[in-house]
Amino acid sequence: MAIIDGKAISADIKGQIADRVKVLQSKGINPCLAVIMAGDDPASAIYVRNKVKACELTGIKSLSYHFEADADEKELIKLIDVLNADNSVHGILVQVPLPAKFNENALLARIDVNKDVDGYSAYNIGQLALGNQGFKSCTPYGVIKLLEASGVQISGKNAVVIGRSNTVGKPMALMLLEKNATVTVCHSKTQNLKEITSKADILVSAIGRPHFVTGDMVKEGAVVIDIGINKVDGKTVGDVCFDEVFPKASLITPVPGGVGPMTIAMLLFNTLQSAESRLVE
Repeated sequence: MAIIDGKAISADIKGQIADRVKVLQSKGINPCLAVIMAGDDPASAIYVRNKVKACELTGIKSLSYHFEADADEKELIKLIDVLNADNSVHGILVQVPLPAKFNENALLARIDVNKDVDGYSAYNIGQLALGNQGFKSCTPYGVIKLLEASGVQISGKNAVVIGRSNTVGKPMALMLLEKNATVTVCHSKTQNLKEITSKADILVSAIGRPHFVTGDMVKEGAVVIDIGINKVDGKTVGDVCFDEVFPKASLITPVPGGVGPMTIAMLLFNTLQSAESRLVE
């Protein structure tokens, strides 16, 4: 029984990023991430601030653009086009969720795939599915890095992912498959869920339902990864009922402090890779 410390692992990755940023800067390339936000969603505002702070810590330049909730969508499109054409910008991120009036999918699709450091585009998800090079979705990519840093053998293991979202669940399954796990994806229509999860060597929950995964759903000695972020009575909790599952798991991520810090670390890593690609162009 041990807790995977996402803060410590992400700090190590950020340190490596900072070293590589200095190398790029010595060659005249300054990695730059542009973040676009619309509306006043409190959680989004916190995420954006954290991303800006992380950029500062690693030496990556950050640009922030904030639009009102009633802004014309054409203004966001115009900005994305300008950033796409700007060679000094290496990554572009549109903070989601957006206010309901905006066409989220259309705006995300507008981002140049070579600057899609969130890894959300159909192109980059397609590259992942085909086993080709491309930007990987930051949260599931962070999970893979957590597992590897913790010495977890993925190859040959039974992995179960609860959740099938385009941004987390599906790419998570693809990344585990890429690492030669045998992968099962469960969702709201899955029958005999407990029977399936209790056979998992690696169990990943990404459904956004507090305390959904209980002790009787987990195999003794399983590695449990909790991606869920939920608010209960003002507190941040995960999908996993931690107190029940901790005694059974060989490794488990806490919420907060587990997967969350890794998402931003991998966003910076993708931005760094985008900047480094300029060296070979």
